[in-house]
Amino acid sequence: MEQKDVQDEGLEFNSRIDLSPLQSAVQQIKSELGKVIIGQENMIDLLIISILANGHSLIEGVPGVAKTVTAKLLARTMSVDFSRIQFTPDLMPSDILGTSVFNVKTSEFEFKKGPLFSNIILIDEINRAPAKTQAALFEAMAERQITIDGMRHEMEPPFLVFATQNPIEQEGTYRLPEAQLDRFLFKIEVNYPSLDEEVEILERKHEQKKDEIEEIVNPILSAKEIAKYQSLIREVVVEKNLISYIASIVNNTRTNANLYLGASPRASIAILDASKALAAMRGRDFINPEDIKKVASPILSHRIMLTPEREMEGLTADQVVNQIVESIEIPR
Repeated sequence: MEQKDVQDEGLEFNSRIDLSPLQSAVQQIKSELGKVIIGQENMIDLLIISILANGHSLIEGVPGVAKTVTAKLLARTMSVDFSRIQFTPDLMPSDILGTSVFNVKTSEFEFKKGPLFSNIILIDEINRAPAKTQAALFEAMAERQITIDGMRHEMEPPFLVFATQNPIEQEGTYRLPEAQLDRFLFKIEVNYPSLDEEVEILERKHEQKKDEIEEIVNPILSAKEIAKYQSLIREVVVEKNLISYIASIVNNTRTNANLYLGASPRASIAILDASKALAAMRGRDFINPEDIKKVASPILSHRIMLTPEREMEGLTADQVVNQIVESIEIPR
């Protein structure tokens, strides 16, 4: 395989796998999104990592911070099927999964697929649907399949769910169960833009001539290329001491005095996969402790529960995760 000299953080090394096409694709995706989205680099990076690591993402932020637009435009950079579902309190499982319909001509029931049968699924305000509808996503998100009337229906790869929710307005919403939260690779918290970014947003809006901003974003990746890069990620090297480092971080969440509920082994696997994807994006065929630190909080913060006492004191899950990461010795 072609080898390429890559420079990262001042160090030069010889890459054992050719990551230049992947890096080029990531830069092109960021460039396309940059035509419309101002700032939000962390959200974009984590969403791209989730695609490479084949994981779902929950995007949380107040209305108007480009959660939905970013997810839509990211889906547009890929030549795959896209489906958007607006969750509402009256939404039923059959509305998203599909239903069996009797065919008069054949005298048999035929399964009519719902909008969940797509490649990139954008679920708007996921916490507005009742528990029964949210539970309908469990099998699809975890196993990439749906079982209806005893029949198994496979989801075509790639199958990725990007869901949004508003952390402020709780009237008419249903809290996501822990089992569902655990199926999201990341919980991405989106903050307000800085003053300079907001000025740029206003200037670009003032100069905008077209109403359809999506038209200026071009496809970069095909389904075949996504599958190739997802496979390439698995070849990224992980030293045993870094595997122990990941395990120590997750294990600490189960014994931490500030936490009522710790993270499961699924969280450890998520950190491993996401760290590989991040390392590849940075041009390395091996992960380092900084990759693990970068992805730890968005992976663990929605999988842990604070004790009531710490919650009343105003401590946040992110703060606890950061304390845990900093307290564990970095392997050398």
